[in-house]
Amino acid sequence: MVAHCSRDSWEDAGGVVAQARAICERAIVLAQTDGKVWEDALSALHDAQSEEERDARRDFQLEQKLEDAAAVPLEIAELGADAAALAALAGERGEETYRGDASAAAALAAGGARAAAHLVQVNLGVRPDDPRLARARASEQAACDAADRLLEPIR
Repeated sequence: MVAHCSRDSWEDAGGVVAQARAICERAIVLAQTDGKVWEDALSALHDAQSEEERDARRDFQLEQKLEDAAAVPLEIAELGADAAALAALAGERGEETYRGDASAAAALAAGGARAAAHLVQVNLGVRPDDPRLARARASEQAACDAADRLLEPIR
């Protein structure tokens, strides 16, 4: 909205609008996918716990489903960082009237990135040195930094 309303005064606003739409469309797909992969992982986990005997094939499938359940939130965390950076750009370059809206969008994106990074940790049961968790946390931090750039003047 910020970029859309800033088209007359900001040369790159049209490109930012297009990027925002692409992020929105990707977020919808990821949200739907996240629910499915988590249900699949939960079902596989339940099946593994109900079996008395270890089965290497089943264990491998469970591991794959848990990794899928972590991969989607990792993408969401990265997308949250992209959305927060885009919102910060819009807030810094767009019409001043809409800076508060950009700040809110950046803060919401940062919150989404933070929640998604948490899900990466929970869904994988990862060790602190797992590179996927490091990527998720880096995305969370980038999103928070972008939001803070806009929110700082308000405080």
